Formats: sequence, C-alpha cells, structure tokens
Amino acid sequence: MNMPPPHHMRHSKVNDKYKTPLPKNVKDIPRFLKEIIGSFFYRLFYIFGLVWQASPAVLFVMIFTSVFNGVMPVLMSLVGKELINSLAKAYNGEITAFTVIISLLVLQFAYLFISDIVGRISSMIMRICGEIISNHIKLKIIEKSKQIDISSYDSPEFYEKMENANREAGTRPISVLSSFFSIFSALISIVSFIAILFTISPWAPLVMIAVSIPSTVVSFVFRRKNVDFMFRRSKERRQMSYYSETIVNKDLAKEIRIYGLTDVFKSKYQAVFKKYYKGLKKLIMSEFFFNLLTGIIAIAANCALFVFIANGVFDGKYQVGDYSLYTGALNTISSKVALIITTTASIYEGTLFINNMIAFMKEEQRIKPIIDPPRIPKRHTAHEITLENVSFRYPGTNRDVLKNISLTIKPGSTVVLVGLNGAGKTTLVKLITRLYDPTEGRILLDGHDIREYDLSALYDMYGIIFQDYGKYAVSVSENITFGDINKPVDKSSVEYAARKSGADDFINALSNKYDTPLMRYFEDNGIELSGGQWQKLAIARAFYGDSDILILDEPTASLDPMAEAEVFNRFDELRNDKTSVFVSHRLSSATTADCIIVIEDGRLAELGNHKQLMEKHGKYYELFSTQAKRYAPNDADGEKN
Repeated sequence: MNMPPPHHMRHSKVNDKYKTPLPKNVKDIPRFLKEIIGSFFYRLFYIFGLVWQASPAVLFVMIFTSVFNGVMPVLMSLVGKELINSLAKAYNGEITAFTVIISLLVLQFAYLFISDIVGRISSMIMRICGEIISNHIKLKIIEKSKQIDISSYDSPEFYEKMENANREAGTRPISVLSSFFSIFSALISIVSFIAILFTISPWAPLVMIAVSIPSTVVSFVFRRKNVDFMFRRSKERRQMSYYSETIVNKDLAKEIRIYGLTDVFKSKYQAVFKKYYKGLKKLIMSEFFFNLLTGIIAIAANCALFVFIANGVFDGKYQVGDYSLYTGALNTISSKVALIITTTASIYEGTLFINNMIAFMKEEQRIKPIIDPPRIPKRHTAHEITLENVSFRYPGTNRDVLKNISLTIKPGSTVVLVGLNGAGKTTLVKLITRLYDPTEGRILLDGHDIREYDLSALYDMYGIIFQDYGKYAVSVSENITFGDINKPVDKSSVEYAARKSGADDFINALSNKYDTPLMRYFEDNGIELSGGQWQKLAIARAFYGDSDILILDEPTASLDPMAEAEVFNRFDELRNDKTSVFVSHRLSSATTADCIIVIEDGRLAELGNHKQLMEKHGKYYELFSTQAKRYAPNDADGEKN
C-alpha cells in the first residue's frame, strides 16, 4: 500500500484557513483588526452554541455569578469605608452607640457568608456541567467520525485536527466561557469603581486604564505566538507522545525488552524534547521580560495615585475611610484590568484552539451517494461487480496503486485475488466496498454506479474480514456479534458462527466461555488470545453476519495449513450462491475458485481459473509453482493437485 509522505516532508496546513494574515503595512492594520475581531467573535459564539446545546443552565449560572461577583465587591467597599469612618468617629468620641458599627459588621459578615456559599454552589454546578459539556462535545466528535472518509485517516494533517480536537475541545469551551464571564464580572466592578473615583479625580481611572494598554498588547501578541508555536510544533508533541507511549505499550513490551529498545526510544524522546523545549523556553522568557517592563510602568502609576490620595487625606479633603475606598478602588481597577488582559488573551488563545474542532467538524465527506434519493441494493441475492478502467492513488500521493483495471465478477462466483505484497489487492477490496472512490474509472454493482447506493445499505451487504481485523476489548460473544449489529443477539447464532470458524474449541475452554472478557484493558480476568484465536473470532463475525457478498482479505494468515483448509471448507458452506472475493497468499485456496485475478504492480496481469492459468505458464504459474515446491517438491506444476 502506498502511504502518504512522512509528516516532516509535508507542510502542515491545519488551521491555516482559520488564521488571519498579519498586516503588510500600516494601512493594512484596520483590515487586520477587523478580521481578528470578527474571527474571534465567530469562534466565541460557536463555543456559546456548543454549551447551549449541552446545557443551557450553565449560561444562566454563569450570568448570575458574574453579576454577583461584579456588584458585591463594590458594595462591600462602600460598607468598609463606612465601617472605618465610623470607627474613626467612635475613636474621636463622635459616636457613642456601638449598634452602628455592629450593623456594618453584620453586613460585612453576611457578604462573606453569601459570597462563600455562592462560590461553592457555582463551583459545584460548573464541575458537573463541565462533565456534561465535555461529554456532549466528545459525542459530537464521535458522531462526526462516522461521516469521515477513510481516506482522511491517510493524512497527517487530519490526524493533527483530530488529535487537537480530542485533546482541547472537551475542556476549552467551559474554560473559555468561564473566562468570558469573569471578564463580564470584572467590567461591572471597574465601571462601578470608576464612578467612585470620578468623585475625587476624573483622570485617576483614565491613568490606570492607559498604563494597562502596553500589557494588553504584550499579552495578545504572546498568546498568538504561543498558539502558533503549538501548531507549528504539533509534530514534535506527537513524536514525544509516541516515543513515551511506545516504551510502556503492553503489546510491544516483550519486543522492546528483548531488543533493548527502551534507551533507543528514550534518546529519541529526549532529542525531540530538547528541540521543543529550546523554542518554548525562548518564548516564555521573552514574554516574561516584556511583562516585567509593562508591570513596572503600571506599579509606578499606581504608587503616584496612592500618594495623591494620601495627600488629600492629610490635607483633610477626605476621611480615613475614604482612603481605604479610593485606594481599594485603584487596586481593584488595576487588578481587574490585569485580569481582563490576561483572561481576554486566554480566551483568544482558547478560541484559536477551538479552531481544531471547527476544522474537524467541517471535514468534508466525499464518499456519499451522488444521487438523491440514493439507490437501495437488492438483498439476499447474488450480485455482479464490474470495474471499468479503474485507477487509484491515495490522497496526497502521485503514484497509482491500481492502474486501468477492467474486470467483471459474476453473480455467485468465487474470485481469488493473487499477487505479491504491495501489488494492490487490499486496495482493490477497499474500492469494491466503497471505502474509497477510484481516481479514474468507475465501479458498477448490478449494473449501477456503486456511488449511487446508500452507504449504510451498501455496507450491510458485505461480510468482510480484513487482514488487519479488529480486536475488541469486550466479551467473546460481543466480538462475534459485531459481525451484524442490526441482528438481534441470539446465543445459538453466536455459537453456530463460532463452530463454523473453528473458534468454539478454545472458547469453551475459557473460564466464562462466551462471556469471557478479552484483553486486559479493563477487567482483571480479561484473556489475551493468540493471533490464530483472534483470527478465528474475526472469521466467526463473517459467519454471524447476514451478508450477500463475502470479502476475505487474508482471512487465514495466522492459521496453520490444516486449520486453513478446514475454514475454507466451511466457507464453501457459508457462501452457497453468494458472490465471494478472497485474498490469500496460500494459493492452494485458489485451485477451486471460479476465477483467479492476478494483480502485478497495480495492473491486471492475468485472469482465469486455476487450470487455464497453469497452462498459460505466466505469473500465476510462477507463483503457484514456487509455493508448491515448499510442500511437494515433485509436484511443482500442480498437475497432481
């Protein structure tokens, strides 16, 4: 199989179409800002939509807590001012009744109590809703994966989108919304404290806002740089993940230990990390120095305003409690502005990451019916498959894996695909089942273009065993019933399929027989099967399914010759008059086929039955004779078979 070029040879275009080009000159800045703001709000509203779909209650909780957290600190600052002024008056003998101070203390303690309760309830609800939202998004990703073309999995760019969507989309939305409403809360407090500060000086709050502008610019610039760095270094992150996970992979543990590969992958991990860390460290240190500079400017402005207010108290313009209120207002404005800057930058970064999910959800499905409504294939009858000048190359490559193939598989016939590894046999199976569409030519099913059929109905027709068959961490019975998930589970049908595949002997020897969990992923009593046992289960799935067309891609590769012969004899019973396509390297299985298709270097080399092709003394003769010599040296020509 011809695979796409390695990732390091390809330019990653993930998220490129969602990025805003940097301004080329000063005149281009308005366009840049407009697009940045527009794309930011598009992503933000997309997140709002996701959360609303999952749980509208989350938004209402966030609105309430943001208003509460924005208003209450202002009210408590006013209460604090009155409390200090009252204490000062009491100290000077102007107030003799302690009830005034008690009432202010009650208000202060009530605020602390209510604030704590609201915070805890909000945190509880957000944690619960966070799980709901994460689950909702994961389900959307899973549902979308049902529509993703198999060809997409051949693209490293698609893997980047899928990896980032799975990693970020579950947590980013709730994080972004939480940050957004914390900004909303901060704005309420800022506006309220600005109104308070205007009573002593209209320019004091303006100074605080002005000195925050450099910090804003620095934060946004470095958030963009951080996101760009993460996207550019996606390959390195995936490499580090691969190397570290390979070392502890249970399926590879034996080979890694025997060959001493731990240090090899460890050194590879360290080499990639060193390169990744070097760039990340430089970025972090640059951000630190710029933030340090802008922070010094903000602190200097804050100190100057504190001196201004203290001087007012000293001159008798303000009371002692007013100093607490006004300096508290300045501190709050300063901290809230800083919060808004960092949080807005964080939201911006978060919305950029959500591009991964947007890109994933917009992945175009190309394998779909070309007519509406699509055709529904006839069931429980033999089918004819015709290939007309079919050529195919995998996406992102420029070499044809199959080249101008034309042939007809007659209804009810048994066809065997023969050829060396990499000849294109499995690719031909993928085209016949419409997992891919031909690059050129077309495939007909019962006289109609296969692209006209409903995909679900089309796939239901096939009983397929691929050479890379699935191994599922569920029970033995479930592994078999996956052969037809639309069929009501029937124990007798499961046992029948197991007997036909030869799996019943080892199944009945298991502790829980058909209820035995397989693979030790989840259950302590999970069983690890041998390759041959797994293959028998995969074959049982084919027997369990109600298919019209049997396609078996190396179905007996892990079985010994005796077991293979037994399985093929049983398949003869299963197929009856069904159209059957076999791919096998053991050519003994081809001797009784109605038709043998020989594929060489992606081309149709020969076509005929065993006798015809042996008499031809061509490629099939060469393959069969070479293999036969290994078993019967005096029977190389296959004449006594």
